[in-house]
Amino acid sequence: MSARTLSFFALGALWLLACQGESVGPTTSEYETERERLARRTQRQAAPTKAGATAAGSTASAAFGGLEEDFHYDASKRRDPFRSFVLDLKRLEESADRGPLEQFELNQLNVVAVVWDATRPRALIQDPSGASYIVQEGSKVGKNEGQIIRIDDSAVLVKEVYVDYLGERTPKDIELRIRHD
Repeated sequence: MSARTLSFFALGALWLLACQGESVGPTTSEYETERERLARRTQRQAAPTKAGATAAGSTASAAFGGLEEDFHYDASKRRDPFRSFVLDLKRLEESADRGPLEQFELNQLNVVAVVWDATRPRALIQDPSGASYIVQEGSKVGKNEGQIIRIDDSAVLVKEVYVDYLGERTPKDIELRIRHD
């Protein structure tokens, strides 16, 4: 026999000697008896709290670990933990500084009337809820930092600034006309 074979047999013999010792952890039967004992103790503790209901028949009886069976997590009134609270505060501050017409897109607003033959032309703009606002040149309108730059006889010209995915700001002139329904 070679030295390699002898070392293999020696390792095998040591392994067999080590495995012949007693097991370290609890056995399955010990685990089952402990679980039954814990279940009986839990049922005894839950029974006095339920007036007139048996602990085995009630659906809201305490389960292992102290959790109820009908527990449901509701995250509707909780903040998303992955969203930055700094950005939420910044958006809240920006929305507080905005006027009522800056809450809507331009295509949601209707030009109802125009007073243009005056020293300061004005227009009547209606939002989707039906509220009307009188605006003049320089008034802020729309979600994209829009500003009224001219009021004509049947139209209002708004300059909006769009920010693309690279962060570049692009101005765009949009004309809102009186709609004849």
